[in-house]
Amino acid sequence: MKIRPINDRVLVKPLEAAEKTAGGVYLPDTAKEGQNEGKVIAVAEDATEEVAVGDRVVYKEFSGTKVTVEGEDYILLSSEDLLIKYVAADEIPE
Repeated sequence: MKIRPINDRVLVKPLEAAEKTAGGVYLPDTAKEGQNEGKVIAVAEDATEEVAVGDRVVYKEFSGTKVTVEGEDYILLSSEDLLIKYVAADEIPE
């Protein structure tokens, strides 16, 4: 099934929280909560042009609406709830 957000919305697939830190410390479940990063799955036509499908983004905590489609969990966000878009290091303007 294809999903197309409407009314300035962006559909994001939340990223799974890391099991352990880069230093090898295992994180308890309580420390994993609050992961606000995800991958953009779909963008409404009237949403921002700042993000595109496939971009990795950070969004506001406690924002959006949780949606489950065909057993997969997503978050439907307003484009105003997006805070950061990851870009390659050579793309950042000086």
